[in-house]
Amino acid sequence: MDTGEQLVTISAVLLGALMTHVTNYMLERSRNRHALLTRWDDKKLDAYEGYVDRTRAMIFLAVQLYEHKEGIRESQKSEPEMLAELGDASRLRGRAFERVMLLGGDEVVEAGHRLNTVVVEIDWQATGRTSGTLDEWRARNRAAFQAINNFHDAAREDLGVKGNVTGESHPPRDLLLPPAQRSNAKSPQDARESNS
Repeated sequence: MDTGEQLVTISAVLLGALMTHVTNYMLERSRNRHALLTRWDDKKLDAYEGYVDRTRAMIFLAVQLYEHKEGIRESQKSEPEMLAELGDASRLRGRAFERVMLLGGDEVVEAGHRLNTVVVEIDWQATGRTSGTLDEWRARNRAAFQAINNFHDAAREDLGVKGNVTGESHPPRDLLLPPAQRSNAKSPQDARESNS
């Protein structure tokens, strides 16, 4: 083998080694990028799920307090206990939203801000900071659950999940209310007052 053939062979071996190194580097980099994206998606999913869970817990505690105060349904807990639980739930919801703000995309954060606004209105009516009728109470709760659905849609888009929870494929849903409470029928408190 002459020197020219040896140089071509050595060059081919070096080029093959270089190409193998570059290919391995690119594959490893792609694998690491995918692992990082998956890790952040997992963190986002946990943050979104935690925020919605805390928000719903706060709404349910507000409903319990409101129904107790309005005489719709009695509670085994005292009003101060319910107020304390609602305060704790509000604080935990705020902390959960901070995680959403750290990890979420712009649309998710904005959907969360809109949801927070509606939930605070529920809190204020339940605690008596603002007054309102039973119909206004129901409207606030409907708005909250619509805002939760909007938050779900924004979160799904941010996570790259296809589809949505609202739209043509999903009929609108209303609050689940007992039959006597569904329309403008008298509440138990109104019925008691009219019987007196």
